[in-house]
Amino acid sequence: MCSFSIEISLAVIGVLLLALDTFVTSLGRKVIPLLAIGAVSLLLLVLLGGQGNEALLPAFVKPFYTLDSLAYFYKVFAMVATLGVLIIALESDMVIAHYSSSQSVHTRIGEFFALPLIVCAGMMWMASARDLVSVFVPLELVTVSFYVLVAYTRRSANALEAGVKYLILGALSTGILVYGIAWVYGATGSLTFEGIAAATTNPKVNSTALLFGAALLLAGLGFKVGAAPFHIWIPDVYQGAPTPVTAFLSVGSKAAGFVVLTRAVTAFIGEGSAIGPQIKTALVVAAGLTIAIGSLAAITQTNLKRLLAYSSISHAGFLVLALACGTSQRLGISSGGIVALYLATYLPMTLLGFLLLAVLRSHGVGEELKDLTGLAKRSPGMAFALTAAMASLAGLPLTAGFFGKMLVFVAAVDQGYYGVVVVAVIGAAAGFYYYFRPILAVYSAGDNDKAKLAWSPLAKGTATVLSAAIVTLGVYPRAVQFVLNPAAKTVAAATM
Repeated sequence: MCSFSIEISLAVIGVLLLALDTFVTSLGRKVIPLLAIGAVSLLLLVLLGGQGNEALLPAFVKPFYTLDSLAYFYKVFAMVATLGVLIIALESDMVIAHYSSSQSVHTRIGEFFALPLIVCAGMMWMASARDLVSVFVPLELVTVSFYVLVAYTRRSANALEAGVKYLILGALSTGILVYGIAWVYGATGSLTFEGIAAATTNPKVNSTALLFGAALLLAGLGFKVGAAPFHIWIPDVYQGAPTPVTAFLSVGSKAAGFVVLTRAVTAFIGEGSAIGPQIKTALVVAAGLTIAIGSLAAITQTNLKRLLAYSSISHAGFLVLALACGTSQRLGISSGGIVALYLATYLPMTLLGFLLLAVLRSHGVGEELKDLTGLAKRSPGMAFALTAAMASLAGLPLTAGFFGKMLVFVAAVDQGYYGVVVVAVIGAAAGFYYYFRPILAVYSAGDNDKAKLAWSPLAKGTATVLSAAIVTLGVYPRAVQFVLNPAAKTVAAATM
């Protein structure tokens, strides 16, 4: 079974679940969620069973579809992220309240579990796109689905505000992206990444028009990944959206944006590119600005969701910096490989943080840092898992977050970007402050009269797996180094 068939299956299953939830009103309340989780789990196992054979692709797909190692990595990433989000949704306060409600049709939320499958299919298609048109269609499929998910709890004023902001700014970014694609096509005569890369070295190409188009295209993608100065939607949308949707935006949407950004930047800054130096300079400036804004703004946050929102901005800055560095000669790792490895370490710690937030919200615990006070006494297991997630996000050695940041720092130093390295060091240092604030709250003395917190076997098992992944990737990051160059594996291992 080729990966394209898996993606089609995801989309079809998502539509069937929507139809099932609409027309079969006698279904048990947990049937749709469990079917969605089971379908994603099964298809993930099928995908892991083989990296896919391009010869199995339908003939009409081959001109627009690639199955390189980077595409395979992002496909697996998208499915793992979707599976984690579905589990978080199952544990969220909104869903639990729905199960305990006496209402039926008017409170059905099956589409809340069906839409992530359609989003996942779109993210997987993006990973294999060879040209900008093949990128744009699934990108909009993902974005429009997120419009619905962000404002799903329509009776919440915060959710409606988040949905409106995301819709308006998302539409604006889409317009900028399309305008950039038009300029790039006009300058190069090609929409494929290979054709654009070849055109950047052609002296007959109008480099000014190409640079203008590239700037617009990167600006549109900058909105998708949350890079400054296109980050202004993130704090309010993350805070107002349901917790599972926030988790999906933080890992799924960001990864989808970065796989496209990786291919676009690689095409623009290839060897001999007429616009390569200007694009690299713009990326370095954007990276420094993004890290500074995300890290410094997070220091003052008292709401855990907003803290994680600014944290997401800061991490986006590190990823943009990795793209600006190109291939690291010391490590022998391409910029795309560094971004992929960074995202692989970012996935478990972010999902774990939002899973715990969802579980705590289901027990009536608020999102403010002060609400976490005394959590260690109420649930030592939750306290330990939250500590692991925050420590890894901060980049503590022997956790997953350390290795990804280390690769970015090494690549930036090799390129001589010392100014942005200083900003990144300050941002990383600030991260230790604001990430350890929740940890201090968790282990502070709280009200001894508060009831103990229990969590479901599914939530506990998922938290255990994610915590183990954080430690494993921190000690043995080669577990995901299939995305790197073969020559890089020995060198990277020597740096651990």
